Amino acid sequence: MIDYVDELARAHDRKLMVRLVKGAYWDTEIKRAQERGLDGYPVFTRKAMTDLNYVTCATKLLALRPRIFPQFATHNALTVATVLELAADDGGFEFQRLHGMGEALYEQLAKDHPEIAYRTYAPVGSHRDLLAYLVRRLLENGANSSFVAQAADYRVPVTALLQRPADAIGRPQHAAHAKIPLPADLFAPERGNSRGVEFGERAALAQLVTDVKAAAAELKPVTDATPDQANAAVTVARAGFAAWSRTPAGTRAAALEQAAHLLESRSAHFIALLQAEGGKTLDDALSELREATDFCRYYAAQGRKLFGVEVAMPGPTGESNALALRGRGVFVAISPWNFPLAILLGQVTAALMAGNSVVAKPAEQTPRIAREAVSLLHEAGIPTSALHLVPGDGRIGAVLTAHPDVAGVVFTGSTEVARLINRTLAAKDGPIVPLIAETGGINAMIADATALPEQVADDVVTSAFRSAGQRCSALRLLFVQEDVADRMIEMIAGAARELRIGDPSDVATHVGPVIDEEAKQRLDAHVALMKREARLHLAGQAPDGCFVAPHIFELKDASQLTEEVFGPILHVVRYRAENLAHVLESIARSGYGLTLGIHSRIDDTIEAIIDRVQVGNIYVNRNMIGAVVGVQPFGGSGLSGTGPKAGGPHYLARFATEQTVTINTAAAGGNAALLAGEE
Repeated sequence: MIDYVDELARAHDRKLMVRLVKGAYWDTEIKRAQERGLDGYPVFTRKAMTDLNYVTCATKLLALRPRIFPQFATHNALTVATVLELAADDGGFEFQRLHGMGEALYEQLAKDHPEIAYRTYAPVGSHRDLLAYLVRRLLENGANSSFVAQAADYRVPVTALLQRPADAIGRPQHAAHAKIPLPADLFAPERGNSRGVEFGERAALAQLVTDVKAAAAELKPVTDATPDQANAAVTVARAGFAAWSRTPAGTRAAALEQAAHLLESRSAHFIALLQAEGGKTLDDALSELREATDFCRYYAAQGRKLFGVEVAMPGPTGESNALALRGRGVFVAISPWNFPLAILLGQVTAALMAGNSVVAKPAEQTPRIAREAVSLLHEAGIPTSALHLVPGDGRIGAVLTAHPDVAGVVFTGSTEVARLINRTLAAKDGPIVPLIAETGGINAMIADATALPEQVADDVVTSAFRSAGQRCSALRLLFVQEDVADRMIEMIAGAARELRIGDPSDVATHVGPVIDEEAKQRLDAHVALMKREARLHLAGQAPDGCFVAPHIFELKDASQLTEEVFGPILHVVRYRAENLAHVLESIARSGYGLTLGIHSRIDDTIEAIIDRVQVGNIYVNRNMIGAVVGVQPFGGSGLSGTGPKAGGPHYLARFATEQTVTINTAAAGGNAALLAGEE
């Protein structure tokens, strides 16, 4: 960067002032890299490395005087002394500090070197705008590794304060922080983290786009199964259950881990499929691929613990008692079109890891992705007798769930279809089998007057409009405190107005198409209704095709929204601070309990809301989509599903039965263990 600035100054024959800082938001960069599963970190993970790099950059800047006028922002006495030594007496630079910090240091600097200029920065603005900034500066400069904090601690010896960065690092292999794992090792040793791509890195993004374009292929048609074929698949799966259920848990887990490896090695191919058949934008497709990979590895790791060994139970001497989990039989997995890869693989791999055979029925809109995913699992080591694909519409799903040999159903989709499946299972005369259902919700977010408007705007736009609003967890209903409603709604609408709608294969696209013409007609009808019954704040413009632009409507009361609207349509309701309890009651009355967002800087308010609501996933001061496998187990209650949560530690057990084996070990002639015991 310094070389580039120097070339720019030379090319235009200009003198440039360049400010060198040690870097703010370091912790955010670490978190971002971990979330995105990057190969490494874009920042140094040790403070001493940052200090060493600062000196290196300072040396380069000072050598470029007078065309470059260096400005050194620091409160570190050792850094100041080092710069003075490097600069000699040539001048042509200045120091900088923040108002209220480093005062003693700069007072001494002014006495010792009155010829050296230094600049004081002071943030100017209202309390509302500057509070977060000021808190951030206090946190950074008050950290244990900060020179400012150490200098104020009389227990820290001067020699420690003056230790040179290179000495603190020692050997090159100690450059990285030993206690901050690489993103790939975030969940080690249990499992690896899925790999991602930093879209802000030009070379990485260009390579991904090139690979996806090269992998794009014509989508081959998939023939729907007939009812006879569906019934036959269950029968064959029933026969295949015996061998698969007796396959060691370690072998089953290894197949899932191999599937994760194959997914990552063919990431471009599956991203191209998700874009072509599912209408996914590039970032959504990559996120879904990573989620599918995480499901494979997480359930493999969980399965090794749950199914790999029997659990010894306590009991009297001369008797052994062991508890084990075993597969149930044939599981029918019915997956949706909005996550045609991740949810399908999540359902199927969980059922397989538990020792069940599986018949997978994907959504009728996305059968090709399902075919490729099932084929990949077969290649990874899942026997064809244990895993079967039966594409088709709802009628085929009904045939499968009604089959007498079905031992369980795992379903993600609408509440209405979940009810139909439940009734079908209950009507059969055979064994009572489990239904694991994850359905939708009228997901709400509450933003009070203390929330940061900019953060609320970002998180609302992401939660409501990403994936064209076609997520189970998407924001549908925003409650905004009346005192700040006008400003917040204006900011949200302004941000949403900047979203680009169009071809999902274009990297610049934020909002892609809805899944099909039927969905578009349903959403268009709701928009028309809202334009008559609610106040319009935003009506985006959609291109021709299967697109629905973002809309924002303000309702008089939350009761106007009676069902989930599965698309990029946000409904807003104002509330008075003293009526927060009524807001929570209206959320409870909806009967749904999937996701809830809270934006507030008052801990008591946050805790009170969490205590009152029955919601599966609550997100505080962040967006409310993109649950991570093994980190934020996903699922709801009430009209939003049965539980247990997908991607959580209790999920696999629901796919299994429990078996206790009790053995009278003294029956062979005596209790050898008791008789051989020492006093």
